[in-house]
Amino acid sequence: MGELDIGQAEVGAMKSNVSDYSVDTYSIDSPTGQKEFSYSNSKFTQYMGYYKNISELGSAIDTKAFWAVGKGYTADKKTEAVLKKIKGWGKDTFNTIIENMVRTYQIGGDAFSEIVKDKKGRLINLKPLNPAEIKIITDERGMLLRYEQSIGVGKPVIRFEPKEIFHLAWNRIANEIHGTSTIEKVEEIILMRNEAMTDMKTVFHRYVKPLWVWALDTDDETKISAFKAKADKTVANSENIYIPKGAAEAERVSVPQYSTLDPLPWIENLTQYFFQATNIPDVILGSAKETTEASAKILYLAFQQTIEKNQLFIEENLKSQLNIEVDYEFPASIENDLIKDNKKDGAVNIDKNETTATIKGNK
Repeated sequence: MGELDIGQAEVGAMKSNVSDYSVDTYSIDSPTGQKEFSYSNSKFTQYMGYYKNISELGSAIDTKAFWAVGKGYTADKKTEAVLKKIKGWGKDTFNTIIENMVRTYQIGGDAFSEIVKDKKGRLINLKPLNPAEIKIITDERGMLLRYEQSIGVGKPVIRFEPKEIFHLAWNRIANEIHGTSTIEKVEEIILMRNEAMTDMKTVFHRYVKPLWVWALDTDDETKISAFKAKADKTVANSENIYIPKGAAEAERVSVPQYSTLDPLPWIENLTQYFFQATNIPDVILGSAKETTEASAKILYLAFQQTIEKNQLFIEENLKSQLNIEVDYEFPASIENDLIKDNKKDGAVNIDKNETTATIKGNK
């Protein structure tokens, strides 16, 4: 028996086995001195997979696109006449094209439409393009040279001058030559949440069709295989199985409630993180979660700033790239209600113009 001596205690090496959290560095996609610098979104098809398959992500992106277009635009009669003739791929309207582009630049960071003009240089159409096919090319100073569209292996590359493409680059950073995808920011949250939900799906399946441990009174592989087929069939068809007494014993495999971490709060937290990261309050999506009227109004007001930022972005780019002036109205503003509530609640010395300016934010 060894000597029990407290002086023989040693310090472990736990610190070297547990690393601190860190974030990878990120290099800006910008020219580095070469004559031409290009960028194409190699992740667009992956991001489309997220959009198509993750319901909460699709809902968040669609909601921003719906609200950005809102009640539609207002414009003078001349502009209205031009925009009414725009048909996109043949069945579009100007509003559906803009909604499409808002949805697209949230998914991939960039949205492109071909600018089609008549012989007199008048705008006659906007045709949305697939960002996965588009390459952006700049010179060594980062100034845009052209766009190139690759529509398939063996097909000739189609070149566009900058003035031939209507390009919405969302949330550009520094001198990057492309926009930033919303999905890029929430990808880790999406993966964690859906992994937890998949685990819960397996758990609930095991409650309906639990696992069984069978102790068989034989080691004959042929008999064991035959019994396995019968036992698996009973589970698949939810039928009884009848066996000679003593020939086999069964024990149900189960996880007692509260014996492991409850994943539901974790899923709920990840859901909240997701909507915070996408700047869409769950009250906008019709959540039945308890929220006070005052809190709901503040959340709605914050969401309004996000949508008006998108609308301003669209309006300014239409003016700068197409020389089209439109005004997008926020679908249902509550700023006047907030001013009335402040007065009704006894607020004093409220300057209406100052309050309205504060509430309007980006617009």
